[in-house]
Amino acid sequence: METKKILADCLDKDTTKILDLGAGTGLELIHLFELYPNASVTVIDISENMLKELSKRDFANRVTTICGDFFEIDFGNNYDAVISKSALHHFKPEEKRILYKKIFDCLKSGGLFLNCDKISLSQEEQDYSIYELENNVDNYKHIDTPLTVENEISILEQVGFINISTSKVDKNDYSLIKTRKGK
Repeated sequence: METKKILADCLDKDTTKILDLGAGTGLELIHLFELYPNASVTVIDISENMLKELSKRDFANRVTTICGDFFEIDFGNNYDAVISKSALHHFKPEEKRILYKKIFDCLKSGGLFLNCDKISLSQEEQDYSIYELENNVDNYKHIDTPLTVENEISILEQVGFINISTSKVDKNDYSLIKTRKGK
């Protein structure tokens, strides 16, 4: 499946209220609104320029956009689903624990969290990317710090998610993680 379509294809059929973390220009929302024309989507993204492009899309009137940092913005609550594509591989494990707890708390009981993102293929690869971030002497603004699937699952379980499943998507180092908030 194409990564831009996979999130919408995995949503529950009765999904109406969705939070999209890092939607950028909204490419994954094109297919989502084809399948769920009555959905209400809140998008949080740190890039004002990306959100400006999203606002030009045909479905922009059905999207609430918020420009800001995931850790500083109030997510709201009672979402049927939280989706994210290629946006959460920039955080260390302790940051992900905080973020995943916020995601857990904003979902309604039984709500779905879908994360399609880059992963590390080994613990060594993960450790090296975090080392690169922590020793960023050249002050690069964009350093990927993907975790292994095992570490992603462990953090999700720690914050209370259940029924966690993973599958490879597109490339070897991309995975779809699907999980739920317990009822």
